[in-house]
Amino acid sequence: MLVRALLIVDDSDLERRLDRIFEPLETAVATAPHKAVLWDRVKAFPADLVVIGRSSLPDPIEDTVETIQALPERPEVIVVSEEENAQERARLLIAGCTAVLNASLDDNLLRDAFEAFVTRQRNTSIERLQHEIDAPPAKLSDFESVSATMQSFLRIVKRVVEPDSSLLIQGETGVGKERLARAIHAASPRASGPFIPIILSAFPETLVEGELFGYEKGAFTGAVGARRGCFEMAHGGTIFLDEIGELPQHLQVKLLRVLQERVVQRLGSEESVHVNVRVMAATNRDLHEEVKAEKFRSDLYYRLNVVTLDVPPLRQHPEDISKLADLYLADFRVRLSSNVSSFSEESMHALVHYPWPGNIRELINVVERSVLLCEGDQITLSDLPRTIVPATRHGGAAKSSSALDVLFDGDWKSRPWKDVRNAVVSSCEQTYFVHQLGQSRGNVDETARRSAVNPRSLYDLMKRHGLNKETFRVPNV
Repeated sequence: MLVRALLIVDDSDLERRLDRIFEPLETAVATAPHKAVLWDRVKAFPADLVVIGRSSLPDPIEDTVETIQALPERPEVIVVSEEENAQERARLLIAGCTAVLNASLDDNLLRDAFEAFVTRQRNTSIERLQHEIDAPPAKLSDFESVSATMQSFLRIVKRVVEPDSSLLIQGETGVGKERLARAIHAASPRASGPFIPIILSAFPETLVEGELFGYEKGAFTGAVGARRGCFEMAHGGTIFLDEIGELPQHLQVKLLRVLQERVVQRLGSEESVHVNVRVMAATNRDLHEEVKAEKFRSDLYYRLNVVTLDVPPLRQHPEDISKLADLYLADFRVRLSSNVSSFSEESMHALVHYPWPGNIRELINVVERSVLLCEGDQITLSDLPRTIVPATRHGGAAKSSSALDVLFDGDWKSRPWKDVRNAVVSSCEQTYFVHQLGQSRGNVDETARRSAVNPRSLYDLMKRHGLNKETFRVPNV
């Protein structure tokens, strides 16, 4: 997190001195020239530390400090006093100021004091961010596998943990790109810093720039206050740019400059802010082909593509399916307060032989659904979705049967045509929208757009098939 400090002092010499003291502390510093514009500056600059000269602190002190600390960033107030007065110091501390520092202290002592405040504020902000994101911790050991394919992949991953090089993580929807990025971050020297993910396709094009780089008050309609962007929040840690292929081309130029110079400029501001971040990006597109089609800038592609990690889809390491299924079963058993403790042999056989087009995210959804629907203490074939059971029912007998034989247990030819047609359409419909909802992570509007159906019609389809959008909102996968 890039800590922001706002200096409000009437003495220009003291202001320049404080500015020099803050320079090596990796902070973004702004000034308010005099107390007449104090409130305008405080509201316009989202500060973490407000350093104010005693003569600039308006009375009543208690109300001023309380108002500053009630701002969204909850800034700390540090008073710099030119005179040593024990009674005045006590009054300021009682009013809620974090500290009172005497301007007569030498620069080294003041720098040590401010460094302690900056470090504490940065750590507090990181803890708050991680709490807000509320993501389970990720470890490289989560990806350990008996599969030769995954073992080979992990050998490459472990070689890119320590360096600060940019990473491009590619793979199909649901393979675990974000979770892999989190695991790399957690094992890296930046582990104590923040991990800030942003899904670029989740924001309208007009808002993406502000989310990435921040904006000043009044930068656009609706910007009622200043906001720091994701790059500033990721200072000292890692930023994860998910679905990088969706980034509009005019913003690709600005992102390229940030990657080259590690400098961001907020919307509506002429000031540049240096940031210290590691960049990881992810996509399920073939960016090389996007470059050929001139939909993605080649210079940005090569800047991101220092190392590319191609995450294998689940079907390429089926040896891990049973382990993962048991792992998610144990998790949902606790989260859903269920008595389900295992899979039957037949149901596990079906899981292992299913091709998993939605990868690990689809597996998680299936396990959660099965735990919810299971009436006993063991998940059986009847608890699994129809889309999965036909793959290997009766030890692979389905491979020599038609899909209709499996769907109707072999008696479809004796049924009325209307029933057969409706059942086939329903089965196809369910399979299709399970896949689409999995790809959009339960975003109904996005699913409707991709499927070219009306959102209201989509809700009706979901209700008919018992599909809940929350089921597909599996974090960090």
